[in-house]
Amino acid sequence: MTSTELKDFLDEKADLYNRPDFITTDPIQIPHSFTVKEDIEIAAFIAAILAWGNRKMIIRSGQRFMEIMGNSPYDFVMTHKEEHLETLNTFVHRTFNGQDAKTFIKALRNIYQNHDGLEAVFNQSQSNGNQVESISNFKRIFFEIPHLPRTTKHISDPLNKSAAKRINMMLRWLVRQDNKGVDLGIWKSINPAHLSCPLDVHSGNVARKLGLLTRKQNDAKALVELDTNLRLLDPQDPVKYDFALFGLGVFEGF
Repeated sequence: MTSTELKDFLDEKADLYNRPDFITTDPIQIPHSFTVKEDIEIAAFIAAILAWGNRKMIIRSGQRFMEIMGNSPYDFVMTHKEEHLETLNTFVHRTFNGQDAKTFIKALRNIYQNHDGLEAVFNQSQSNGNQVESISNFKRIFFEIPHLPRTTKHISDPLNKSAAKRINMMLRWLVRQDNKGVDLGIWKSINPAHLSCPLDVHSGNVARKLGLLTRKQNDAKALVELDTNLRLLDPQDPVKYDFALFGLGVFEGF
């Protein structure tokens, strides 16, 4: 199909899936449960970090994590005492365990106490029209507290060839605002034009079938190629096409 036909096709599919009923089957429902900015962004971060595997299992794990924090994530992060973290000992989601969970809570408190919060950290290294340096900088700051080496695997670094799918998904949730009710759009300091598509097996396979991606691996180089092509279709809001690619792959078996 021509570039115009491709754009029309993807615009139609993005609009089909970028609707409130999408929330009921997606991990984005976790941050949608909150109204305070800090609660929303912490819930979004945790839900995104857990977002691999079966979607129902992801949602259950995200909800359990919120329940352990008394459904007040920011208050728990900022006021917890060491004994409060013991409730996380039994938390497990795939390879993310209780020790990882406790480290994440401590790292989040450090970010809010000493770095002005999650949005400020991601806004520190905005450059080159993408989020590569800001995500890498976030990981560096996140793990400046004492931690086990194994825990670092749960946050990807695009400077280490990763497509950083889960962090890019969280950024889509928190930055995009199109008044359609799905993405939360509470971070105003980051330009949606600089976001990257959350690249996974589904979106990657669909992108290849549509000629948006030729690289076989779903890595940082593939993400650059996909982002470049999506920005040709919509320079101001390229990651809206994540809805189209994901929907075509998961719901339509494209």
